[in-house]
Amino acid sequence: MFGLWRTFQNVLFYLTLLLGLAGLLGNGLLLWHLGLHVNKGPFNVYVLHLAAADFLFLGCHLAFTAIQAALGSDPLYLTVTFVFFATGLWLLAVLGAERCLSHIFPGCWGRCRPRHTSTLLCVLVWALTLPAVLLPARACGLLRESRSLLACLHYQVPSLTWLMTLVGVACGSGLVLFMWVSCCSQRPSPRFYLLVLVYTLLLLLCGLPFVFYWSLMSLIHLLLPIFPPIALLLACVHCGAKPLVCYLLGRQRGTREPLRAVFQRALDEGSGQGPAGLSLPMGPV
Repeated sequence: MFGLWRTFQNVLFYLTLLLGLAGLLGNGLLLWHLGLHVNKGPFNVYVLHLAAADFLFLGCHLAFTAIQAALGSDPLYLTVTFVFFATGLWLLAVLGAERCLSHIFPGCWGRCRPRHTSTLLCVLVWALTLPAVLLPARACGLLRESRSLLACLHYQVPSLTWLMTLVGVACGSGLVLFMWVSCCSQRPSPRFYLLVLVYTLLLLLCGLPFVFYWSLMSLIHLLLPIFPPIALLLACVHCGAKPLVCYLLGRQRGTREPLRAVFQRALDEGSGQGPAGLSLPMGPV
C-alpha cells in the first residue's frame, strides 16, 4: 500500500511539473504577443495582467519545486505562489464583472467608464493582493514566525470570505453573461465572450480546489492528505490552459497563421470582422 501511494505521488509530481512547464511556455508566448503585437482594448489589459499572474505562479511553482527537491519543503514557497494565484483570481473576477456590465449596459458602460480604468484596477489588484495573502499567512505561521491559533482564525475567516467572494463574483458574472447572451441579447457575440466563459469554467473546475486547500490547509493535511497534490495539479491546469484556450478560439481550421493573428482574433473585443476574417482592432487604452 505504501509503495502504491508513493507511485501515485510520483505520477502526480511529474505530471504537475510537465503541465507547469507547458503552461509557463504558453503564458510566455501570450505575454509576448499580447504585450507587443496585439492591439489592446480595455478587457485585453486584464488578460495581459492575468497572463502575467499565471506566468509568475507557474514560474514560482517550478522554481520552488527544484529548491524543495534540493533543500526540503518550506511553507513560505506555497505562500509566495498563492500570492500570484490570488492575483489571477481577483483579475478574473474583475474581468468577468466588467464584461458582464458592458454586455448588459453597453451605452452606459461606454459613456461612464474612464479611459484608464483597466490599468488602474490592475495596479490596485496587484497592490491589495499582497497584504491580503501575507497577513493571514503570517498569523498562521507560514512565514517562519510563531503561530497563534486565535490570530490565525481572526485572519483566516475574512481571508476565506474574500476568496469565496472573488470566486462567486467570477462565476456569477459568467453565468449572468451566458444567460444574457443566450436569451436576451440581439447583438452578435465575439470570440472574447466565449473566452471569458471558458476562463470562468476553468476556475470553477480547476481553480476552486486550490482555494479550498489554501484556506483549510491544516485540516486538509490532517484529514485528506491526497488532496494537496491534486489541488496543485488542477491549479497548474487552471493557470496553464488559458493560452491554449486563446489559441483554440482564434485559430481557423485548414490555415496556418502566425500566433499574432490567432491571438488577435481570439482577443478581439468587438463583433465586427475585418478583411480576411481578422477582427477589427480596438484602439489603445
